[in-house]
Amino acid sequence: MSAAEPEKPNLLSGGNPQIPKGEGDAPVQAYIAAMPGWKRDLGEHIDRRISEVVPDVQKAVKGNQPFYGTEPDSWFLTYRCFTHDVKSTFFRGTSLDTTPPESSRHPEQRHLGIREHDTSTTID
Repeated sequence: MSAAEPEKPNLLSGGNPQIPKGEGDAPVQAYIAAMPGWKRDLGEHIDRRISEVVPDVQKAVKGNQPFYGTEPDSWFLTYRCFTHDVKSTFFRGTSLDTTPPESSRHPEQRHLGIREHDTSTTID
């Protein structure tokens, strides 16, 4: 690797990028850029849609995953890469019109795992 090339982040178990925690768009974009294969396209899509729908969205990377919120420390969504899917966590998932299918040990949280070529899941 030459001095001009940035160092690529390590991929943890399941291909989850190891990105230093940080506030703002830059660490989230670094996470998305490091997502492997088809997962990167999904991360770009999720990020773009959230930014369109929530114009003043707050972003951060914590625990090697991006977080999205309406104000600092008021997070509504995070996601991370696993071997066969990208799993989204909706912190107040039970309050959504369409409740994500996977329950959580936290009463309000719900999860949605998205696999490559999964035609049963739409995120628009």
